[in-house]
Amino acid sequence: MRTTTSSPPDSPPDSPRDGVPAASAEAAGRPGGGYSRAACLPGDPRAAAAARQFVRTVFADWTAQALPGSPDLTERLADEAVLLVSELVTNAVVHAGTAVELRCRLEPSAGPGPYDHPQADPDGLDGTDRTGVVIEVSDHHPARPVRAREEATASEGGGHGLQLISAVAESWGITYRRAMKTVWFRLPADPDGTARPEPEGAVDNQLLQRGLRAAELLAPTPRRAVRQASEGDWVHQGALSFLAEASDLLSGQLDADQVASLAAQLTVPRLADWCAVWLYDGDGGAPGRGIEADGEAQRLARVWHSSESRIDSLRTVLEKDPPPMAGGDTGLSSTPTAVRWPWPPEPGGYGPGGAALACPLVAGGRRLGTLLLGRSGLLRFPDEVIGLVEDLCRRVARAMATARAYSRQERISQVLQRRLLPRGRAQVPGVESAVVYEPREGAWAGGDFWDLFDAGDGRWCFALGDVCGSGPEAAAVTGLARPVLRLLARDGFGVAEVLDRLNKTMAREAADSVAAVAAAVAAAGAGAEAPVEIRDEGEQARFLSLLYGEIVPYHGGSGGARCTLASAGHPLPLVLGADGAVRVVAAPQMLLGVVEDAAYVSESFDLCAGETLLCVTDGVTERRSDGRLFDDEDGLTTALAACTGLGATAIAEHIRSTVHAFAPTPPDDDLALLVLQAAGPATAAAGAVAAAPPGPPLP
Repeated sequence: MRTTTSSPPDSPPDSPRDGVPAASAEAAGRPGGGYSRAACLPGDPRAAAAARQFVRTVFADWTAQALPGSPDLTERLADEAVLLVSELVTNAVVHAGTAVELRCRLEPSAGPGPYDHPQADPDGLDGTDRTGVVIEVSDHHPARPVRAREEATASEGGGHGLQLISAVAESWGITYRRAMKTVWFRLPADPDGTARPEPEGAVDNQLLQRGLRAAELLAPTPRRAVRQASEGDWVHQGALSFLAEASDLLSGQLDADQVASLAAQLTVPRLADWCAVWLYDGDGGAPGRGIEADGEAQRLARVWHSSESRIDSLRTVLEKDPPPMAGGDTGLSSTPTAVRWPWPPEPGGYGPGGAALACPLVAGGRRLGTLLLGRSGLLRFPDEVIGLVEDLCRRVARAMATARAYSRQERISQVLQRRLLPRGRAQVPGVESAVVYEPREGAWAGGDFWDLFDAGDGRWCFALGDVCGSGPEAAAVTGLARPVLRLLARDGFGVAEVLDRLNKTMAREAADSVAAVAAAVAAAGAGAEAPVEIRDEGEQARFLSLLYGEIVPYHGGSGGARCTLASAGHPLPLVLGADGAVRVVAAPQMLLGVVEDAAYVSESFDLCAGETLLCVTDGVTERRSDGRLFDDEDGLTTALAACTGLGATAIAEHIRSTVHAFAPTPPDDDLALLVLQAAGPATAAAGAVAAAPPGPPLP
């Protein structure tokens, strides 16, 4: 077992606290062991809340049982224990990812023990003769390194757990066992109200009262007997550390509600006892418009209290009297300036009266919400804290604006994506179908598309296309091609005629784009350039590779179908026979949109019972890994041959997983494939009966 400890410098070397406190019994009364309570917490986000509740329950039980030393357990001691336990349990869940074991032990004052040396500290400040609470937090990931406070950096994302311990606890340490790592700390009680030594730079308690020591907790400095720096400089240093942490946490959030949640948790308990965040979800507050607009409403997005049992009652009180969206005579405006706010009524629900602040969340001249916070026991917030709150609200507002902009773009993408894809896949009698469609990771909208629809007269048409390029320009071409295909097919045009007409449409669209650029240049005069948006659209003429066909099931329930198709610059379709043989069933032809008068031809073949037609985009065939392509040396043919005997859905999933496994990185192109499998005679007959129209009613 390897143990590292941290203790006051004046502790004697042979003191028992120079190591981790000895394990204690679950029952009270063992000499030297104190009174111990333990709990096992799940390794998920619920653990921190459960730990806080457990600590407060243990403190309450000890007090109710009138155990020796329990009269010294003050509210402040409980708050500090809850704060440190919350930080340590959160770190254990995030970084170790295992279940967490939590143990609390009350050590009543019993005078110096046989190994204590009170003469080493005549004032008794080392806690050996005072009541104290020892808390241990253990996880089951002993190999996880724990860096000392001097080595930790904000970029490691490890939080401030050990820094808070070193600032608040009397002594602390870390123990490594074979299958467990334990972090422990001891908090001494102050039975006579005597304050223990504070870390250097501790803010005057009369200034912030009731432990309002945000700077102390966020940027603690080593203990010294005499402070060297002025208090103002030290508070400024703590504020910079706090704002740096807030900026780092808020910058990665793309959800407005999550930003509101983080803002509340950053504020409580460091700056306030409770915090509430209102959000305006409408478009009011835009430059040139009033803050309030018709139909616009604000909502209470987040409420947080240092005592979680009071959150619901606080929410109920605040919802009755929200801050106005327009400034009026409240002092709130469209500038991020905090104003004093009346302490909400009915204080019994969330603590005694105190001071409250309201600060608008303003970004880009638009008011996005309001942050309201309060701390009991204060007549007013100090100016330093008000300035810190205003700086925090500016950062929260910018993060909120970024999250809202992202949400709007995401909604646009989702709506367009739904319009670009078919609403469903037609059921072809006697033919099983399967589709895989995966837009490129992070893509605004996919350039690949597919379709399978009923064209009437016993024909079903299918298409698999790939627009050259990506982004919204490629999506615009997709939005043109798919409706035209459906319109021409349902008007009775054959496969080759559909491609001829679609090719002419796309070629003329490209010519119109070039003409628009030329007209813009001519209008601007000699030597001028067209606007960037027009020039880019014209220079990036969009062509389309397309595999299009129609399938006509055989009548009589014999299974199989007649298939007619054509490939315009698209990866060639493959047919897997029932015997495992793979063959190509189309010839390559020109891309659509390149040459207006190009003529296309179609090819027909029988898709016999048990045979499978596979159509893919170049996102499958051109998947890269170390300079190789997936379809090099007939890679797609080999993968399809391995699917002999599988159904359409299983074949589609096998091809998809094989493509993903070909390279260690995610695909950098859209991936789409369509599988059509002719059923056997029995299945085809059942499908034909199910698809047949109902007959006349029986007499």
